[in-house]
Amino acid sequence: MSLQDQLLKAGLVDQKKASKAKKSKHQQAKIKQKNKVETVDEAKLAAQQAQAEKIARDRELNAQRKAEAEQRAIAAQVRQLIEMNRQTTDGDVAYRFTDETQVKTLYVNETQQKQLSNGRLCIVKLDGQYQLIPTLVAEKIQQRDSTTTILSNRPTETPDEDDPYAEFQVPDDLMW
Repeated sequence: MSLQDQLLKAGLVDQKKASKAKKSKHQQAKIKQKNKVETVDEAKLAAQQAQAEKIARDRELNAQRKAEAEQRAIAAQVRQLIEMNRQTTDGDVAYRFTDETQVKTLYVNETQQKQLSNGRLCIVKLDGQYQLIPTLVAEKIQQRDSTTTILSNRPTETPDEDDPYAEFQVPDDLMW
């Protein structure tokens, strides 16, 4: 039983109004078919747009979470490399180096001082503490995170030909 029949039976609508509504509906369907005009369902469009926006937001959030997870993984790898390869720095020779704009002092033994000046050891900062690590490990760390290495003395491979002081040797144990 259709809604129209139910309304007629209940006495809410008379036969004349029911036939008028049916005729009007039939004419609209005919015009729609003749003109091939689709009626735009605004609610459906709004729902599709909201769904598309939600998908875009979800993708953006997932990308942010993935980037944060990658950063945490890189930080954990750097920490592990430093902790596994660090050398003890208990010596009596003061080795001075710069950390950004400040001059810092690290007490090392004579062997470590020579290795630092030759470029075999590097100084890195981990949790506010300075650690000595081999240059090969520092290069691996540098590939993962370029902000970690503090001091890395790279030996010059070719001397500058125009350098007027090239004939004068600078001692490696020069203290400042």
